[in-house]
Amino acid sequence: MISLIGLMAALCTTVAFVPQALKCWRSTADISLSMFLIFALGVCLWLAYGIVREDLPLILANGVTLALVLSILWMKVRFG
Repeated sequence: MISLIGLMAALCTTVAFVPQALKCWRSTADISLSMFLIFALGVCLWLAYGIVREDLPLILANGVTLALVLSILWMKVRFG
């Protein structure tokens, strides 16, 4: 039951970034670069923590979230 709760939380917090990533395809003007850099660092640390703890929900959620955040950062740097 605990893993199911973790997986559901991971799903919600990860899927929440999909609309933002899609919106960034149109414009990144209103995206804060510093916020996303700090957030990316935090997600990297959560991913490392999940790997060390061998916690699948943390690994999956933060791995996918990191990919989404990095795509947003790439668009921000590339397109401004």
